[in-house]
Amino acid sequence: MHEIYAKEMRKFKRLDYKSAPYFSPSSAGKDMRELYVKALRMPKDADDVKPWQRRYTARGTAIGDWLQREVLLAERHFEKFTGKTVPFKMARRDDGAPFFEDFVHGQRFFEHNGQRFSILGTNDGVLECVDENGEIKRIGLEIKSKQTSYSETGFQRMKGPKDDHVKQVTCYGLMYDLDAYLIIYVNCSVKAWFMTDDEFAKAPDFRVFGVEITEDMKTEILDKFAEVTRCVAVETPPALDLDQFRFNNFKRSCALSLSDEEFEILKAQVRRAQRSGLPQWKKEQYYEAFEFIREVREKEAV
Repeated sequence: MHEIYAKEMRKFKRLDYKSAPYFSPSSAGKDMRELYVKALRMPKDADDVKPWQRRYTARGTAIGDWLQREVLLAERHFEKFTGKTVPFKMARRDDGAPFFEDFVHGQRFFEHNGQRFSILGTNDGVLECVDENGEIKRIGLEIKSKQTSYSETGFQRMKGPKDDHVKQVTCYGLMYDLDAYLIIYVNCSVKAWFMTDDEFAKAPDFRVFGVEITEDMKTEILDKFAEVTRCVAVETPPALDLDQFRFNNFKRSCALSLSDEEFEILKAQVRRAQRSGLPQWKKEQYYEAFEFIREVREKEAV
């Protein structure tokens, strides 16, 4: 694996970043204003990554690498240990390389609602599974990590996959012609080394959700990306969503892209929120977002 991966990493891959806007699958749940300023190539916020955050993301990456390897090991040794034919295997490229990460990193262009754009990225894997009729079905594999608490993957707290993750795998469905996906959550925080079966049943460290990707789901994603592309073409920005501002990676660019009229609309929105029955945490979220925007605009005006 390491040898063929090293060879793959040495290859030059030509990607088209200029002819049309491009979107990554992980951005499918992002605010449209953020996608708009990114498409205009406005500056991304300077990363202020804390040491613990860097370790957090590194562990998440390692979890994905580990589970991909486990799938390949299961494919090789399943029959030996169970006496049964392995019901799945990792899909392969024509040259035998596994169908994940840099082996299939690429770009697919779409024409939708009169707009041209691309989705660019790669996935965690595609499984070839044998269904009840003996036919091979291709199912996508998406791996997510949880690290804060063992309860994060418990049945009380986790009822289903996150909406942003469903949107992400829908993008992969568009890129790789897939209609079904497994979203796997692996929890690095475990309640205890020794647990009874009942204790583990209440606090599993591993949850899997199946997602059927419908045409309506694909259309919803294409509609969103097409609308951002149209907004770029006609230079008419979509509204800024304060609900998504905390994880916006282009906060400063979004703040500076606002017209005076848009700024006043946001101010009125925040004032209404403070007088409303919204939870206090949401009121504070709106206020903090608006204060950041105001400070950025005032500094730029000096």
